[in-house]
Order: sequence, then structure tokens, then C-alpha cells
Amino acid sequence: MTRTGSDHGSLLRPVAASAGRAPVLTRAGQVVYAARRLGELVYGRPPGVTGHQWNSAGREGFDHVVCAGDSGRPLFAVEVGPPAPTGSAAQRAERMKDAVCAAVGLPVLRVASPTLRAADHGRRIVEYVIDARAYADAVSPEPGQNDPGDVAPVRFREIVGRLPDGRSGHVNDLGALARAAAVEAYVSRRLVDPIVRGLHVCWTSGPVEGWSWVEVLPGRCLVERVEVIQKRFSCGVDAGRLAEDLAAVAVGERLRGIEAAGPELVAREELDRDIRGLRQRRDEMRGGFAYDHLCAG
Repeated sequence: MTRTGSDHGSLLRPVAASAGRAPVLTRAGQVVYAARRLGELVYGRPPGVTGHQWNSAGREGFDHVVCAGDSGRPLFAVEVGPPAPTGSAAQRAERMKDAVCAAVGLPVLRVASPTLRAADHGRRIVEYVIDARAYADAVSPEPGQNDPGDVAPVRFREIVGRLPDGRSGHVNDLGALARAAAVEAYVSRRLVDPIVRGLHVCWTSGPVEGWSWVEVLPGRCLVERVEVIQKRFSCGVDAGRLAEDLAAVAVGERLRGIEAAGPELVAREELDRDIRGLRQRRDEMRGGFAYDHLCAG
């Protein structure tokens, strides 16, 4: 089941629409608000949180907050944007915010990408997660009612239907439009390879990480990497696959400007070396490394 609730729900302040701050989305019985500070979501400093943590974290915001449609209680928060540099003030503020969210039981989904932005991609990501979680709940058996003979339901990401360009494919692949754009760019001779490739890994002590790339010039690739961090949260889909799909979205975003200002490209040899570096760290991953076939040499 994907429902992520809190034993500290009474510490969370219901969110209501106000002048100029109406919901940006209503979906599946949930309402979504943009740009809310953590201090607006909590009834004062929670137990176990120091005054310094609270003062710092309360001023920090989330890009989107998803609330129950009937009560306005925050269900989870979403952030999309560049990763905080190691040792930076932004990273310290992030840790303060995580401490408060843990104290009040607020689940958080963080998408760290140098290319994706909340203003352009946040709403679609929130819609996707709401739908994926609702689907997972709908097809999951009730506790104690799982029949070993039942056929496993099709997973949300694997549902096949008609894509926006008329082709048949996985309708819940967030990277589908980017993959179609790469084919169009190849046909118009702006790419040397039409295939957007990718991988994902799940670090034992860290986030899940998705990579995606496309060969623009012979031996030169456009590469994107996205991290998905789940704090007391379930996306409703495999988080690694989601990270890989989001990396494909980022590739598609950069392909839009490929003519105006050539994108920064990575030598294929360097990318191969980085992938081999991942393989050498397989013991640090949950589920190991499933991409030996990509390791050249």
C-alpha cells in the first residue's frame, strides 16, 4: 500500500485556500498548493526539534504540498530543482527541514536535477505521483487476502496505450515525449542516434539515481542524471525507474535548445568510464547493478 500517514498528524496544520493562493490542482480527492513554507504546515515547534532547527526550517519552503481534499491536512510535500552542493548553507537548511518533517511525520519527495524545475515540471510530477499512488492502492490486495494463485496486476509504469504522437507504448513513461523528440531530431539529422538510453541504481545509504543519454554527435553524448529522494514516502512506482524516466525528461528539455546553443556534451569514453565506475560499486546498491551489458571494454 502506498498510503503514507503520520502518527503525529495533529501537529500538521490544515492548508486552506486564501486570497491569491488557490490550489493549483485538484486530483483524486486531493488538492495541491504551490510554494508553501514549512512553518505554514506545522502548529509551532514540534517536540524534539531545537529552537535553532525550527527557526531555520520554518522559513524553508516546498514547491508543492499535496493535501487531503476533505480536511486540508498535508499528505506529502514535493521539491524539484538543483541538488544542494555538499557542505553548503542550502544543504544545511535541507537537513533542518528534514528533521522537522520527520518530527511531524510529513512525507517528502525530492527530485534533484540540474535541469528540471518546479515551475516547468513540478505539476506534471505531482500529477504522476498522485495517479501512481492511487493505482497502486486500487490494485493492492487487502492485508491477509493475497491469493498466491492470483495473476499480478499490470504495474502502473507498464500500462500500454496510445501515446500523444499516435504510437502505441507505455502511457505512463514520463520520458515518452523526449524519446519521440529524439526520433524526430534524428530524422532531421540533428542527432546521430535516435535512442534515448538510460539506467538507474538504488544506493543502500542514499537516493535512487537515474541516468539518461542520447548521442548527439559521433562519440559525443548529452547526459542527464536525476536523484529521487523519498522521505517516509512511496511514489507508487519503482523509484529507480521514475528517476530514469525523469532523466529522460531532462534530456528532452535540453534537446529543445540543441540548435540555438549547442548543449554541453560528454565524450562516449567518459560516459563508459562512469558506467564502469558504477559497476565497481555494486555492493553499495540495493538489488545490485543490472547494466553489465552497457560496460564497454
